Amino acid sequence: MKQLAEFVPIALFFIVYQLKGQSFSLGGWEYSFDGIFSATAVLMIATVAQVAITYAITRKFEKRLLWLLLAVVVFGGATLIFRNQMFIQWKPTIFNWALALAFGASQFIGDKNLMERTLGSQIHLPKLVWTRLNLLWVTNFAIVGGLNLVVAYGFSEDTWVSYKLYSAIGFTLVLTILTALLISPHMKEEQLTDK
Repeated sequence: MKQLAEFVPIALFFIVYQLKGQSFSLGGWEYSFDGIFSATAVLMIATVAQVAITYAITRKFEKRLLWLLLAVVVFGGATLIFRNQMFIQWKPTIFNWALALAFGASQFIGDKNLMERTLGSQIHLPKLVWTRLNLLWVTNFAIVGGLNLVVAYGFSEDTWVSYKLYSAIGFTLVLTILTALLISPHMKEEQLTDK
């Protein structure tokens, strides 16, 4: 449910972008959707709402969501202030590459990498599996960041907006499956030893 909720701001970004050129009026007030700029404003509002709702439910701020909020506000704000979509188009790359760097560096800092620090209290895995899992996530973040630039610079803005939505869903699904495949043999072993 939590991961599904994380797609709401991206889905709203996509939906509002599709309304470009259309107008909306309410009580004498009229608004014309201007493509990526309206979509960026909605993405910023939705991300703030996502963090607020998550806090209201859990009573704690998730670090990853706060970093995402910071990235959306900084790059979204720059997009709106300078009326230049490249800021918001670079946001996924910088955010994913920062995560790749953090996860990669954690492999060499301390006795536990970020994956083990995040999930180690919930599941017990051999050190080699934690390393492979962490490197899988580093690879995912690096590839997602790179492909975002390929699409942003190599294709139309419309294509990039669609790619942003569908790749977010696709890469998350693939990463979830690969993570489950790495973890599942060890979960079975743990269940057998618990009996």
